[in-house]
Amino acid sequence: MTTTVIKNGTIVTADLTYEADVLIENGTITGIGPNLTGDTELDATGCYVMPGGIDPHTHLEMPFMGTYSSDDFESGTRAALSGGTTMVVDFALPSPGQGLLDAIRMWDNKSTRATCDYSFHMAITWWGEQVFNEMEAVVREKGINTFKHFMAYKGALMVNDDEMFASFQRCKELGAIPLVHAENGDIVADLQQRLLAEGNNGPEAHAYSRPPEVEGEATNRAIMIADMAGVPLYVVHTSSEEAHEAIRRARMQGKRVWGEPLIQHLTLDDSEYAHPDWDHAARRVMSPPFRNKKHQESLWNGLASGSLSVVATDHCAFTTAQKRHGVGDFTQIPNGTGGLEDRMPMLWSHGVNTGRLTMQEFVAVTSTNIAKILGIYPRKGAVLEGADADLVVWDPAKEKTISAATQQSAIDYNVFEGHHVKGLPRFTLTRGHLACHDGEMRTEEGHGRFVRRPPNGPVNRALSTWKELTAPRKVERTGIPASGV
Repeated sequence: MTTTVIKNGTIVTADLTYEADVLIENGTITGIGPNLTGDTELDATGCYVMPGGIDPHTHLEMPFMGTYSSDDFESGTRAALSGGTTMVVDFALPSPGQGLLDAIRMWDNKSTRATCDYSFHMAITWWGEQVFNEMEAVVREKGINTFKHFMAYKGALMVNDDEMFASFQRCKELGAIPLVHAENGDIVADLQQRLLAEGNNGPEAHAYSRPPEVEGEATNRAIMIADMAGVPLYVVHTSSEEAHEAIRRARMQGKRVWGEPLIQHLTLDDSEYAHPDWDHAARRVMSPPFRNKKHQESLWNGLASGSLSVVATDHCAFTTAQKRHGVGDFTQIPNGTGGLEDRMPMLWSHGVNTGRLTMQEFVAVTSTNIAKILGIYPRKGAVLEGADADLVVWDPAKEKTISAATQQSAIDYNVFEGHHVKGLPRFTLTRGHLACHDGEMRTEEGHGRFVRRPPNGPVNRALSTWKELTAPRKVERTGIPASGV
């Protein structure tokens, strides 16, 4: 059995910085200390040895609006590794009426090509007795402890408040965490139709139809519903001051709520939609849309202060040809952008290099925090003996200009095209396998393994039944006059 040692580097974790070598054997960190030796040596002189990134929000080969996102689990995870990310968490999305376990089987088949470790969130796209019952098997048998709820995409993925409340209660029983895409889907649908009726059909109308208020309202509503259900809440792609304020206020009140800004919302703004080239603007259509710089400052401040916890990408890559399906009707533009391989270089360049984030905070928001939330720390998100050797050797002096011509992703553009970044991986290791060697990709298709996650906290063993959940409840009258108020 061969061993690998990372020599002469400075270890940086979410709470420590120190000089030491790292010894790796059989995919696991087996030693940390001075003067270690191994069969293969990787020189980390001038570099930081950090836990590999974990991107908790990706959509690889995802069906959406009659097409599929173009990055599959091979190209998507290869892109991740090139940028220092060593684990992704994708979403299993059942079609309306499809069982949860059937959806997991579909995603299991897609993920066999993964080049790094991965896990799934389960999406609740409809509600009924089968979904209620299968949630238990998803958690206890499949090792998935998070359930995503869409408050947007009316008529497709959106769940109503009563369904969301019932699902949140079920999550509490099972020791699972609900996730929400927080936008008021009813208002978005109304604004979309108004804009189209007025002749506003270009990509810029996508942003007009989803103002910050629809995100702030939905975020606040989801937090309140979760609080009434007695369950923590994870808010994906937090993009606005209104949503951040709802999360910040809840956390100050002792509610367990996590906010997840995206690297796109941190570094790109709504001026992208004013670009005269339709393709340029459409490539940047995602939900929530890019905001103005006021919101960017709020997100950066949230990461620095701890009111926001995780930086993700919502990597959902559609080609220009796929985006053109929405010419003449912005509601038909597939929602999503890339970002997997640029998340960490962009965050380092715009965060650490500018003084907005410390190196330790960078590690926390790209890796350690989400590992703890998902219940996989310290197997992931740590540089500790016994942890998986998911590591990135980060060279703070290495730099490049981002270009679609040199990216690993399968799409034909990059929303960060032309951005200069300083701070890149020298080496990326996934369970000890050297997948990225100074820019040269050495990934192995199928190397990735599914990472099971246990239930969170004490689990209520006396689970309710569907019959109990849907039983009529007696409503006590409060003495409101018959004439109303």
